[in-house]
Amino acid sequence: MTLALDLDVRSQFPQLVGSPGVAYLDSAATAQKPQAVLDAVMTYLTSENANVARGTYPWANRTTTRIAQTRDQLRRFLDDPSPETSGVHFVSGTSEGLRTIALDWLPTVLGDGDEIIVPFADHSANLVPWLDTAELLRRQGTHVVVRPMPYDSAQDYDVARLPVGPRTRLIAATHVHHVYGNDMNVHRLRAAAGPDIPICLDAAQSFGHLPLSVRDLDVDFVVFSGHKAMALPGIGAVWARNRRGPTFAPAGWSGTPNTAGIVSLAAAMDWLSSVGLSRISSSIVALGARLTAGLATLPSYEVLGCQDSLAAESTVQRRHGIVTFRHREIGSNDLGFILAADGLLVRADGHCQGTDGEKTSSVRVSLHVYNTADEVDRLLATLSALDS
Repeated sequence: MTLALDLDVRSQFPQLVGSPGVAYLDSAATAQKPQAVLDAVMTYLTSENANVARGTYPWANRTTTRIAQTRDQLRRFLDDPSPETSGVHFVSGTSEGLRTIALDWLPTVLGDGDEIIVPFADHSANLVPWLDTAELLRRQGTHVVVRPMPYDSAQDYDVARLPVGPRTRLIAATHVHHVYGNDMNVHRLRAAAGPDIPICLDAAQSFGHLPLSVRDLDVDFVVFSGHKAMALPGIGAVWARNRRGPTFAPAGWSGTPNTAGIVSLAAAMDWLSSVGLSRISSSIVALGARLTAGLATLPSYEVLGCQDSLAAESTVQRRHGIVTFRHREIGSNDLGFILAADGLLVRADGHCQGTDGEKTSSVRVSLHVYNTADEVDRLLATLSALDS
């Protein structure tokens, strides 16, 4: 398998340029921001900043137009086949977006005895809101059956065992797993689910990392956090197809949107499109393959997830830049401190998995387009020195 390494974009990220000797390996938590995004936000805040919808002066009108244009831009970014009927709702991030769907939309489609399928070993943000809604309805006298999403031995969704029945009203899924880094076979979910069941997709680790086509995946909701895709913290979106079930609309008064965050999201999508999502994905996957191949040679380390994807010559699905592992003797928190002392910034400890997820802490390395093969090799050299 030939994969492209090292897109030459690191110089566009001021925090990385200003931190020589540091390898930032925690992009699954939050991505660094390119200068183009920072410039767009600063220009907006210093020349056009105003509230939306109710002003009659140019700054307010331009802000209102910007937000409408960003909704349209996001539809194009997701390859929306029906932009005239879909909805884009800005939220603070994936957690709020999923909770809003669970609390404001899902109860309108559920009756006593209905079922939902949810992932118990993915991020808690894609589990807890669905359980909370089921509990809320139970207190109101409506019993909803929560069925666990099945997994196979490689921690992918086992779509052959998907527990779809005549009362299934929603499937909640994750696009790229935040611990294992694998595409969770969501492209197979629609065929297994049938044509009528809504599918809600947590795209926190895929949006801005790889091409994401709602036309191809045929899902009904896409939820993501902008800060993981090079926008500012505190902005994300719910894209709703509005074809299966009632039209999605968050309850209550919406208030003032995060205008600077929306500007940053538009600039981030521009930047990602200019580099090319396919090129970004290829680079991230290649770096992950380089890391897993190196870890496979170190006996002291246990890599989580599919073991068949570790070798350099592997032909199975590659990890999308997320590699999580443990040392067999050194605790993960201690290992995180050791790596940080060498300028290797990783996530150590737990990773917010649901109740069926990993019970023991681990080290997660998450790569993005600004990472390099040299950084991966530096990490492997440090880990190798600790191999016993």
